[in-house]
Amino acid sequence: MSSTTPLLELDGIGKFYGNIIALQDVSTAVSAGKVTCVLGDNGAGKSTFIKILAGVHQHDAGRFLLEGNEVRFDSPREALDSGIAAVYQDLAMVPLMSVWRNFFLGTEPTKGIGPFKWIDTKKAKRIAKEEMAKMGIDIRDTEQPVGTLSGGERQSVAIARAVYFGAKVLILDEPTSALGVKQSGVVLKYIVEAAKRGLGVIFITHNPNHAYPVGDRFLILNRGQSMGSFQKDEITVTELTQLMAGGAELEQLQKDLEDAIASKGVED
Repeated sequence: MSSTTPLLELDGIGKFYGNIIALQDVSTAVSAGKVTCVLGDNGAGKSTFIKILAGVHQHDAGRFLLEGNEVRFDSPREALDSGIAAVYQDLAMVPLMSVWRNFFLGTEPTKGIGPFKWIDTKKAKRIAKEEMAKMGIDIRDTEQPVGTLSGGERQSVAIARAVYFGAKVLILDEPTSALGVKQSGVVLKYIVEAAKRGLGVIFITHNPNHAYPVGDRFLILNRGQSMGSFQKDEITVTELTQLMAGGAELEQLQKDLEDAIASKGVED
């Protein structure tokens, strides 16, 4: 792969369920060390987009290229083995389990041979703490249940886990949607750190104010259609918002809101 070849590239991707168009003619690229933001409101096609990349569904049209080679995944395991890791909103974590156990989840380092193997707890704790520290995450005690962490800290554990296990492309599904302002900022910092470590990051969100500060490229989806794929210097945060909502619809909503506020003032 040459230095100019994107890690991942979609060319005219489409997904159909009978007469229903879930995605149509979607194109974008994800490069190493860069953050590609995929924006859209509910029903825009973001979930279908993620599932195609993560091997849950196969595309019906277009080309899906990984490091310049056309691919079609038959399962999430195949996508993961190819270096595409998806971190979903539910995080696939066990709240009552410790941080280090959630970091490994069945892939813990072991000691011994054959049937006489056991988990190398000391090594597992050390690796979990070190890997999270590399991402700028300070977990004081890896024995604490992951359920005691804040939403942003739980996201950070999932991100560090994906990086450690060799992800080349990291998909983050609405990681800030249920978080407050401060915790959202924490997660955005970890997104930048993941990109600094050379991953191609795909940040799925409906919030342009979260996407714009960290994004290098922006793909906007609206009702399964691509509204365009833009480099950061090609679009403003205001334009992102208008494209997400559909310019005319947003303008009408703003007018209706102004009329409602004006009529309230008259009543008062």
